[in-house]
Amino acid sequence: MGSLSRFSPAPAANRSKWTLAAYLHMARKHLGHSPEILLKSLATTSWDIAPGETTVSPPAFYLPNQLERVTGWEGKRFFPYEHPARTMQGGLSSDHGPTRGYLLKDVWLIDGALYKDNASLWLSIKPTDFPRIIVDHEIERGAVYCTQNGNSWFGTWLMEDCVTYALACNEGVPVTTAPSARFPLFTQAPAYEDWLGMKPLRLRTAFFRELVLFDDLSNNRSRHERYCAMGEKLLAHVPHEEHPGVFILRGGDGDLRFLRNELEIAEHLHNTRGFRIVNPLKTDVPSIVAACAGAHVVIGVEGSQLVHGVNVLKPGGALLALQPPNRFVSYFKYLTDRDHQHFAFVVGTPEGDGFTIDIDEVERTLDLLPQ
Repeated sequence: MGSLSRFSPAPAANRSKWTLAAYLHMARKHLGHSPEILLKSLATTSWDIAPGETTVSPPAFYLPNQLERVTGWEGKRFFPYEHPARTMQGGLSSDHGPTRGYLLKDVWLIDGALYKDNASLWLSIKPTDFPRIIVDHEIERGAVYCTQNGNSWFGTWLMEDCVTYALACNEGVPVTTAPSARFPLFTQAPAYEDWLGMKPLRLRTAFFRELVLFDDLSNNRSRHERYCAMGEKLLAHVPHEEHPGVFILRGGDGDLRFLRNELEIAEHLHNTRGFRIVNPLKTDVPSIVAACAGAHVVIGVEGSQLVHGVNVLKPGGALLALQPPNRFVSYFKYLTDRDHQHFAFVVGTPEGDGFTIDIDEVERTLDLLPQ
């Protein structure tokens, strides 16, 4: 069903197909004539692709008094809105919902947003310019796997959107939004897509006769299996054997989380424990995957760059996140819990425009991990 034979440019008679869907939606919101309607609520049919489940979380590995240093934490999406202590202590029962599909008919894609009747769904951050009124393509049956968060952050794209791609291939032509000058394609995305066998259709405007959308944020068994399958595809491209670990540098990329002694810690672990050091900003994807493959431990400042190592981390392996005290993020613990790996952390102390991490605390936390 995912064959590109299901895609064709709009027929000559329809090539200049016009729509004011975006403008009508903008007018309704501005005038307050209609309440917000979820696009998926207009689905012709919906179904469970995979069942949900309930799990109990294991505790993280950390030294005493670490959590007392936390002064701020992430509160978006499913990150906890409360202090991360309860999450890190484990023993929480979590209900992971089913993976679901939704079939809609006659849907417009206009500059990063989907429209049908008086409902919309943004797949990218809202642009500042005026939306288009002409579409270039007509799709018989498409399946959108990208999300607004995935189009905004590399780590989310690789850990979430790419996992949903496998579902899209089973339901129609896998579709994602086309890059633009304001939202370019992630630099390392083409290489990952090549190794993962991803061949999406990138569009800025289109009319879908049928469109499939997904609920695929639950960390259920289906998502675990698809993520593991991604890792195996990456590992198939490189020779690898087990090694102590890899330190993935963050540097100054993305949201600022400036670990002032980052390189000192990395070089210390290289010298004392044989850890490899990877700078993903200066290394190509094949070299990154080769360095991370087989690692028992992945370590680095909490952030998207860690996904390079988590992608190929085996069950029983561990992730050690170096957390800024004013921005503690629990996201990776949910993934390691799902994928039967261990999660550990060290919280830094503020210093100037960044923070520092005690090397001795890193060593002692590593010693807590199962061998």
